[in-house]
Order: sequence, then structure tokens, then C-alpha cells
Amino acid sequence: MLTATTTGLGRTGQLLRFALKYRHLFDGAAPATTGAEDAAAFAADIQALGPAFIKIGQALSVRPDLLPAVYLQALECLQDDTAPIAFATVRETIERELGVRLTQAFAQVDERPLAAASLAQVHAATLRDGREVAIKVQRPGIDAEIRADLAALANLARAADTFTEQGRRVQFADWIVEMEETLSEELDYCREADNLRVFREQLEPYPTLFVPAPLADFSTRRVLTMERVQGTRIDCAVELRRLEEPLDRYANDLVRAYLDQIFLHGLVHADPHPGNVMLTASGLALIDLGMVAHLSTRVRDTLLTLFAAAIEGDGDEVARRTMMLGERLEVFDERAWLRRCGRLVARFATQSAHNPFGAGGLMIELTRTSVACGLRPPPEIALLGRTLLALEGVTQTLNPGVPARHVVREHLTAMVTARVAQQLTLHEFNKQISDVAALLRELPGHSRAIMETLARNRLRVRISGLEESHLLENLRKIANRISVSLVSAALVISAALALRVDAGPRLFGYPGLALVMLVLAFVLAFGLVIAALLSDRRSARQQLRR
Repeated sequence: MLTATTTGLGRTGQLLRFALKYRHLFDGAAPATTGAEDAAAFAADIQALGPAFIKIGQALSVRPDLLPAVYLQALECLQDDTAPIAFATVRETIERELGVRLTQAFAQVDERPLAAASLAQVHAATLRDGREVAIKVQRPGIDAEIRADLAALANLARAADTFTEQGRRVQFADWIVEMEETLSEELDYCREADNLRVFREQLEPYPTLFVPAPLADFSTRRVLTMERVQGTRIDCAVELRRLEEPLDRYANDLVRAYLDQIFLHGLVHADPHPGNVMLTASGLALIDLGMVAHLSTRVRDTLLTLFAAAIEGDGDEVARRTMMLGERLEVFDERAWLRRCGRLVARFATQSAHNPFGAGGLMIELTRTSVACGLRPPPEIALLGRTLLALEGVTQTLNPGVPARHVVREHLTAMVTARVAQQLTLHEFNKQISDVAALLRELPGHSRAIMETLARNRLRVRISGLEESHLLENLRKIANRISVSLVSAALVISAALALRVDAGPRLFGYPGLALVMLVLAFVLAFGLVIAALLSDRRSARQQLRR
């Protein structure tokens, strides 16, 4: 079992041992049937490495392009409960951040924490005006600890990207950068307060959903004070409450609200697990909005079109939209991608009432399949898939009789219809006419410039990205092999000539210089043969995958 340390060199060595222990996950050699015991050990080692790795493990659990399915399942059970810090430390942090004594800001603060996680712990409190609140206090020094761990991981990730096939496919270094940005936002409680305000405002059309309001005067970057939610986890005593409360309505409203957030507002609450959805007297309360991803307009519209095509069973359109969002690697096999994507979409569109394959499962499988075919997917697809899977799990808990995928498909269909109707409005029509008119005004000038360029023989064609192309990479490999062959041949010839020279030191009765050159020639030739055989085997494996 690995254990966390805080010393620089010791920590780097510890992370290196962890990477070597699970190096098979980075070079793409882990089979799909990896044992559950190995996956459980992997999750336990991540837990033992400390708070930063707990968050990294939780982020890895939504990336099927990085780990086999059995490892993702083990990471989903990763516990974020840690030993609480002393209340004296909590008091010191609150007073330093707010700039006043604890008794001046709060009438009473419960010294026993409501929850203690890897990054923070939460205490119940009462304001001087009688309002009940919850105070989220960041653990001292956790920011520096996480940055140090991520810096060490970045070095390992760059090495994996350079020397492993899996690293070249998924680019671990880029993922570490994304992880650093995500954790930086989660450690900034001003961001979380903004998320609470935004979600609270945008969920007003759903009276059964509640988001606690933050208190700006009692919140800083490391302390967040918000309304206290009086409720229980949705998986506690839900069977007893189902007889008295409209839990089916709660579940449907939750799914519709999340779809609105994703496809209308471009916000993805990345962690809607049962611990972050509480059952109150009037509905559901959403808490812990620290991990919220923002989708650009292009990504949001493309994902909505992708879902619409999936609902209609159009596998080619789903494959095309995924390629628009992703990055094609040099080993990308488009025919295999189209064929496998078509199977997934057909399975989703023709599912029966008892088939658990929903929208979240579709996104996860699209991510896994795209990596297998040489297409690097954007992180938004895996994140959205994990969010939808969690939503489906929450809905199944609240209303097991109706699969969440039915609500997802109905609401997505309504959203696509509304989007088409919006594009057919008079305002949008006038906008399109204005764009066409502007194009016609500028067309003569652009045409004249093109004709002058052609007439003066100034046309130049620039091809970008050629340095990364598969063709140039193969040419570089051929040139390297020819160079090594020439050097080996030159060394052999030089050694033969040196054998005729009697001067200088001798080894085993032969001129030492000649023997050294022969050994170097043998090493270069042997390395060239091994590299060629490994390259041929890798190409053969890729052909078999196709």
C-alpha cells in the first residue's frame, strides 16, 4: 500500500513508483478483462496518496478513454471522507478570511463537522439574526499540496506522452493541465458562490428544485457560507417517502433542469451523485457546485445536434459530429469508426424498455470507441456522459418504474424542435438575409483581389500541420534508419582498415580501436533490427484492430 508524504524528492519518487506499478495502464496494454482486485488496489493506492489524488481519481472515473471499465467502476467508489481537522484550525481560518472574530460573525458554530472531505469540511452555524447556515472551510495548505503533486505528475505525464503509445493517443500532459484548471476553480469558493447564484436563478422555472443561496458578506476564496439545507440523502428512507410525495415529478424535473443547464446555458454540474442531491420537504436540493464545467456555444450546439441524430438513429451524423469535436490521430481509422459508431447509435435508438443503455452510456461508449479507432475525443463528451449517467442513477433511485432515458429523449426532442422553430423566426430570417447581403457587397472586392493575385503570379499555397502528418513521420523514420545503417557500415569498414594498423593499445590481441568500432557497429545494427521488428509488430496489431 502506498502512503502519502510531503517531502519533495520523496513525493516524486513515490509518484514514480506508483506510475511504474501501473505502467500497463499508460502503454495501452491493459486487457479489458483486468481483474477487479487489481482495480480495487489501484483505487486504494490513489486514496492513500492524499487529497490531490482523491480528486484526480474522481476525475479519472469519468474518463473511459484513459482507463478500462473495471478501473472506472473501482474509482467511482472512491471515498472522499477524511479525518476532520481540529476546530481550532477551522476557527483560525474563518477569522483570518473574514477579518473578524468568530463570535462577532456567528451566534453559534457547531464544532462537530457535518462532513469532512479531502479539500474542506463543513460546519453548521447560526447567524446573529437567527438564520441557519453551513460554513465550508478549506483545509489549510491544501492548495500548495495539490499544486506540488500536479507539478510532479506533469513531468511523468510528459514522459508517458513521449514513450508510450497510449500517451501519444490521449496526451496525459493535456489532461493534467485540464485537471489543474478544474481544481483551481474548485478551490476558489468565490467561483462556487457564483455557481450557486447562477444555478439558483436558472432553476426558478422548477419549483421542486432548490439551490442554497450563498452569503457574500460571509464568504471568501477559502470560506463559503450558504443557506443550510434541511434534508436527507435521496437514497435514505426513500421507499417510505415514495408513498406520500411525488418523487416521480422530482426526478423528471431534475433531468429536465439539467438538460436545460447543459444545452441552453452551457453549464455542466460534473458531480450530481446522490450525496450532492438531497431530499427536502418540498423537493430536491442541489449542493456542492464546485465542479461546474462551461461549454462553448459551438460545443453545446454540436452536442445537441449529436443527440438529435442519435435519437433518430443516424449513426453517420453522430460519427461526423464527434469527429468535428475531436482530434484525428495519425492512426485514425475512419471506416472502423463509422462502423462501430453506427452500431452504438442503432443500439441506443432501438433499445427496449428493459435495456439500461441510456444517453450517458452512449456518450461513454462513444468516448471509449473513438480512442480505440484513433480519434481523440474532447473531454466534454466524457464529462457529459458521466453527468448523464449520474442523473440516470438518481432518477432510478427516486422513480425506478420509469427509466431516465425516456425523460432524456423526450426533453431532448422538445429542445431540438424548439431550436428549429427558433431558427425559423422572423428575427433569425432577417439576420440570415443581412449576412447574405453583406457577403454580396464584399464579393466583388474579394474577387478582384483574387484575380489580381493570379494575374501577377503571387498565389502561394501553404499546407499547415504537415510536420505532424503520418507521411512525414514515416519519411523521418526511414531517414533515421538509413542514417544508422550508413554509420554502421562506415564503422565496419573503418574497423577493417584499423585491423591492419599495429600501433595503439590492443584488446584480446587485436587493435583496441578496431574492436571498439566493431562493437559500436554491432550495437547500432542490433538496435536497428529490434526497432524495425517492434514497429512491424505494432503496425500488425493496428491492422488487426481495424
